[in-house]
Amino acid sequence: MASKFKIPHTFTIVFSIVIACALLTWIIPGGEFARESVMVDGTAKEVVAADSYHSVDHVPQTWQVFTAFHDGFKKSANIIVFILMIGGGFWILNTTNAVNVGIYSFLNFTKRLQKRKFFQKIGVNNLVIVLIMLLFSSFGAIFGMSEETLAFVVIFVPLAISMGYDSVTGLLMCYVAAHVGFAGALFNPFTIGIAQGLSGLQPFSGLEYRFFCWILLTIIVIAFTLVYAARVKKNPQRSFMYEEDAYWRQSSAQSTDQQACKSIATTWVVYGLISALLVFVAITFPKTEISLGGSTRSLILFPIIALIYIALGFFATKRSIHDSILLILFLTIVVLVVGVLGYGWYVGEIAGLFLAMGLASGFAFGTRFDQIVRQFLEGCKDIMTAALVVGMASGIVIILQEGKVMDTMLYAASQCVAGSGKVSAVGGMYAIQNLLNLIIPSGSAKAALTIPMMAEFSDLVGISRQVNVLAFQFGDGFTNMITPTSGVLVGALGIARIPYAKWAKFIFPFILVLIVVGFLLLLPTIFFTFNGF
Repeated sequence: MASKFKIPHTFTIVFSIVIACALLTWIIPGGEFARESVMVDGTAKEVVAADSYHSVDHVPQTWQVFTAFHDGFKKSANIIVFILMIGGGFWILNTTNAVNVGIYSFLNFTKRLQKRKFFQKIGVNNLVIVLIMLLFSSFGAIFGMSEETLAFVVIFVPLAISMGYDSVTGLLMCYVAAHVGFAGALFNPFTIGIAQGLSGLQPFSGLEYRFFCWILLTIIVIAFTLVYAARVKKNPQRSFMYEEDAYWRQSSAQSTDQQACKSIATTWVVYGLISALLVFVAITFPKTEISLGGSTRSLILFPIIALIYIALGFFATKRSIHDSILLILFLTIVVLVVGVLGYGWYVGEIAGLFLAMGLASGFAFGTRFDQIVRQFLEGCKDIMTAALVVGMASGIVIILQEGKVMDTMLYAASQCVAGSGKVSAVGGMYAIQNLLNLIIPSGSAKAALTIPMMAEFSDLVGISRQVNVLAFQFGDGFTNMITPTSGVLVGALGIARIPYAKWAKFIFPFILVLIVVGFLLLLPTIFFTFNGF
């Protein structure tokens, strides 16, 4: 009897791709572009110099397939450490059972709402999914939420399981929603901001048509999620993650036995310390400058946050330990948003924030510091596989760069669309961005590499540079959700415990739909005039 095919481990898949790229360095001729430094919004960016491609000797990669992992770990060190700190911080939080209690209370609340006729018609769970996805799509479109979604996977996957869905639904609700918003960017500084700056366009111009694109893409991803979620809800065994989700179902089942515990002395101490810290921050930073779409507003955010936390925190702490810890979690999320929008926080600051959340949660629960340390290490151990795969995936790009074939591949792709008509040229630029994103998932890095060259190409064929930027943002966003070189994707899958091969098989048809829709959205910009185009 033939043995049943077993899906390879993510490590196996990534290592196979590294070997394939190493083989390409023996076949593809070497080449390089000259780079030059330009200023974009006050920041120096290394970009490709016009007509600077030249041949160089390629450097066939052999035993470098092993050293590439070391270099990949160095290159992605910030994401790897971020994942470990998120895993450790949330493990401390999870040991308090506050999330389980919160999910159980939330589900009881939705059951009560379901008794009302209005919610019976639309479905409370459907409303919850729609609102969550709208929020994350907005975050992706406005400030380019990407790495930050890793912190939410450990919240929404258990929530989705508890609602009768699967881990994939949880990932669709936060990670995919944010990345579809990232692709249909409105003010995303990492794609639109850099690409328009390199193209010499007014910052965040063409907003009206991009807003239409974002609305359409968000509707598509929400509809896709609702259809899939309804199928899993009707028959959980139809989920391709049914067996693997046993871990999450077991964890979810424990929440039904959890009861909120009364606060203890350390809970009140933590509440007092956080309140004092927020008062200090409110005095030190009375106003926060929020920059969106080229405009800046000064808001008194931290004083408001401090007042709300002190008021709600008193009643939450008086009610139970778990309510107090859940409020700490919500406070963390709010501060994260303010930090990203107002102070330019990235993974380092966000990792520190969630570590502080974990420590505060542990102390509020009355856990000894030595035990908190053990819990943190246990969380790092649990998430270690995801962190290591991120480093391995970065080795793919290292191999192509060290083999001197990355620029050759880019140059060859650009030559394929030379001399084309407008429709063919736009399709070619769009295809290049999608394909290139499979090996360079960083939006800002790819913008610096391709936009200067593509901007000149747009001028030659009589296409607005704004169209080139739109093709770039679609091409950069859609394939991020399937490429194994994306540290964020690999990290999210590792946290959700979804094998890469299963995820790729599931999401590939949807990615194709998005790519087709993206191309159709590009066509009107050729034949009609839109503001900013």
